[in-house]
Amino acid sequence: MSKHSKSQGYITFRNDRKTWSVRYKEFNIEKGKNITKSKDFKTREEAKKYLDTIMYQKENPLYIEHNGIPFCEMMRANLKLKLDTNQITEITYYRNLQTIEQIEKFPIGRERIDKITSDELQEFMNYHKYLSNSSINKLYQQLGTTFKVAINKGYLMRNPMINVLKPKSDKEDRKVRALTVEEQQMFTDYLLNKDIKDCKYKNVYLIQMFMGLRVSEALALTTHDIDLKDKKIYVKRTLTKDELGHTIMGKTTKTYAGKRVLPIPEYLLESIVEQMRIADKQNNNEEKLLFKPDFKKYTDRENVNTELKRILKRHFGIEDITTHSLRHTYGTRCIESGMAPVVVQKLMGHTDIQVTLNTYTSVFDKFKEKEIDKVNKYYLEENMLNAVKLLKEQHTKDNDNEMEL
Repeated sequence: MSKHSKSQGYITFRNDRKTWSVRYKEFNIEKGKNITKSKDFKTREEAKKYLDTIMYQKENPLYIEHNGIPFCEMMRANLKLKLDTNQITEITYYRNLQTIEQIEKFPIGRERIDKITSDELQEFMNYHKYLSNSSINKLYQQLGTTFKVAINKGYLMRNPMINVLKPKSDKEDRKVRALTVEEQQMFTDYLLNKDIKDCKYKNVYLIQMFMGLRVSEALALTTHDIDLKDKKIYVKRTLTKDELGHTIMGKTTKTYAGKRVLPIPEYLLESIVEQMRIADKQNNNEEKLLFKPDFKKYTDRENVNTELKRILKRHFGIEDITTHSLRHTYGTRCIESGMAPVVVQKLMGHTDIQVTLNTYTSVFDKFKEKEIDKVNKYYLEENMLNAVKLLKEQHTKDNDNEMEL
């Protein structure tokens, strides 16, 4: 790197901290001048990646001239820019970063963006047919977005992704299934007969199964979100992950529609009061979290899911249910009870009615058949079928007369 480009950003080792420090210039609007900023990392590789991200994000011409534009560094820079401008959340940043790190394991990820061909991209996509369609979509979108940005910035004259086809997965799409009524009854009985000391997540499962919360929403609840007087729960936040993958308390829910007020079922009230009492007695629970682990700040939702799977497999022989299935169970029971789709949408916190309809297509189809049976039964009870038969006979008679004429 030239002396001039070094003045824009460089890496140095700090003996006092035994860390690699990234130093770079950033324009401060309030002061009206460039100021030096720094960030420390445990390894030089981490520091290099961060500096590349900063320089490519700033479109530093000298830095780009001396280093080229490695494909994955372009991805990182674009992703960091979206995070810095609040276009994406920390959890979205973290998930996309995982996709980028997956791409980076292959030669194409370390290749200069202007050298990558359509054939290389197609070969890369075809290799990943073993992944789910959802994972393939993420890879395809990440590649496509990066090349569009490169075109807009003038780094490329032609987009090599135009000729790349997105392959279909070798796997069948996995569908989230709900517990059947019988399975739900057995699991509910099991939970209600268990002491909280022996099943620490029992009330998480009950809240999900009978109120439809996402597991990250349930784990973000505090005692302040519970209104015992009016028997309501205020869903305001969700546990999420920061850009480093650490669990944090989100500022809001997963979507804007996720913020909602839910009535507490009478049969669930005792379980919620039990959890509130536990939370009030806990040490180091300044946030008054409803579900606070003893030795960590927040409950890891993966642990809740793992424990659920263990219980269901061991006691009921069920292996295809997750914490998300418990939320799905609530939505299914709502539809089966005859609840209007728009009400289900509000209770589940879906942003759009189409999400609700698409998620529960099979359930709505079964419900539709039952509703048609009701109409047919009504016809029979009201002797409406006789009238329909007479109309049909009259229609046939009129057609015969017309043919004679």
